[in-house]
Amino acid sequence: MSNGSPIRARRALLYVPGSDARKIEKLPTLSVDSACLDLEDGVALNRKVEAREIASRALQSMQFNCERLARINAVGSGLEADDLAAIVPAKPDGIVIPKVADGAQVQWVSAQIANLERAQGWKSGEIGLIAMIESARGIVNLREIASADARLRALIFGAEDYAADVGAIRTRDGDEVLFARSAVATYAAAFGLQAIDLLYLDFGDIEGLRREARRGAELGFSGMQIIHPDQIAPVQEAFTPDASAIVQAKRIVEAFKAHQSEGKGAFALDGKMVDMPIVKAAERVLARASIKV
Repeated sequence: MSNGSPIRARRALLYVPGSDARKIEKLPTLSVDSACLDLEDGVALNRKVEAREIASRALQSMQFNCERLARINAVGSGLEADDLAAIVPAKPDGIVIPKVADGAQVQWVSAQIANLERAQGWKSGEIGLIAMIESARGIVNLREIASADARLRALIFGAEDYAADVGAIRTRDGDEVLFARSAVATYAAAFGLQAIDLLYLDFGDIEGLRREARRGAELGFSGMQIIHPDQIAPVQEAFTPDASAIVQAKRIVEAFKAHQSEGKGAFALDGKMVDMPIVKAAERVLARASIKV
């Protein structure tokens, strides 16, 4: 059951502080999948108004080569309504909602966007939503959140906030967040949403980033949050199937179609049994490579 198809692949989602015009101006030169102008954690409290103005102006005047997102402050912060009033008229592709703990928060943001869309005379529903899961409440309410609203396109896992919320000690292996991380990927898949993985904060450690990105892909995530341009290429590589995987996936899907036309179910390919789970996995590989099946 899907709440709407994703706008596009989100392998690398780059946060840029909404108050930093210099960094925002560099975005058109970057080959990133999604650029998120951040009004929340990346902006000091005394610069929130300035960040709204800079982000809104950039969204209206700049030519982006990627998905255009804005992260508002959390629902209940007292800043979220003003964030939406400033940003939605600039018509971003989507709004990222941080610290989502229940479905009602997603629905509230959606309703505010609908009101602002009507005020602009726009068709309702074109601006999508992405929910960040960053707390124990967010994890236990994942089913409710994932099915909350038709605008919802993806779920993001916020490992640092989650660990702080439950009192976990962060480690290099990340076992302390594995349950929550897997839950976000699982519920995203169940409701037809994209799953975007945690941040790797040490942007100077590219090999560590590669390992973490590969781990995220293995867990079922389709992309990852990043905070530095140097992280773009390694993350995109990790979440893009290589040539041999694409070739094999095509062979499996083509063989499946041929056997289906003959009225056959499971079949053997290269001496191995192929059934529906294997076919679905192959279809996901092709989807990640943006190849229609």
